[in-house]
Amino acid sequence: MLDPGAGAMGRRLVSMAAPAAAGAPAPAAGSGFVFEADQLDDVIRRWQDLLDDLRSDQGDAERMAHVRPPGREFASGDFADAANPSGLAFLESNQRMQSYIEDYIRALERARQSITTREAETQAEISRAGEQPA
Repeated sequence: MLDPGAGAMGRRLVSMAAPAAAGAPAPAAGSGFVFEADQLDDVIRRWQDLLDDLRSDQGDAERMAHVRPPGREFASGDFADAANPSGLAFLESNQRMQSYIEDYIRALERARQSITTREAETQAEISRAGEQPA
């Protein structure tokens, strides 16, 4: 999933595969994102912002999925019967998107931790090498 490497001119690049979503087709081979490692915090923040927007939209989706007839005549009942399946589909889509983004944020956070750990280990190795007699 995480593929840190040196890009053009020594830039550290992180390549993240698109996560699989439950109940959805597997992502196409090679799909995902590539960005510089020092941009990881910004990438995570942007995904979190999108997740916050979807959580905010969920309230609207729940209202759309549970429309009640405005009156007691057949036309109002027909309207609610027609509206609710569409609202339910929107709610389910919203929840699937939230789940996908939560999984992706977790993967990005693991990547960030992996990079931090690897850099600390490299720094420790450099320090140890500097302490050895020549």
